[in-house]
Amino acid sequence: MRCAKHPKVETNVTCSKCGKPICPRCMIQTPVGMRCKECAGNKKLPTYQVSPLYYLRAVGAGIGIAVACGFAWWALSMVLPFFLLRFLLAAGAGYAIGEVISLSVNRKRGTGLSIVGGFSAALSFAIANMMIFGLAWGGLYTIILSLLMLALAVFMAVLRLR
Repeated sequence: MRCAKHPKVETNVTCSKCGKPICPRCMIQTPVGMRCKECAGNKKLPTYQVSPLYYLRAVGAGIGIAVACGFAWWALSMVLPFFLLRFLLAAGAGYAIGEVISLSVNRKRGTGLSIVGGFSAALSFAIANMMIFGLAWGGLYTIILSLLMLALAVFMAVLRLR
């Protein structure tokens, strides 16, 4: 018996689905046996197959939770006595944003959803800091710590969706 794609190669192996003879270069190992490339059908996992409707849901949920977290971040940062405790707020906001977006798309994951989560965390940060500082950011120390909080919030949101 000769391989269907490589007629010069002899083989005794056939595809477990269609029965076509396959050589070692053509065979793909699957949980149910050796298959040809056509029958193996290398597809993405369903968790990473995100439709445009899911992206719309993610954007809507991301904007909604970003606004809510932004106002909560602002309100709690007015109460917290230490500036460094606000890092916990940044991590919490990023986690909440990532979790709500993940729930809105039935726990799907992917690069596009991570981008939506990152932009939502940045929107939340912008809402909170525009209300705290207005357009004036203060000194260099405040700017650096604020940007670190932004990075932490984006990291936590992206981590939940990648």
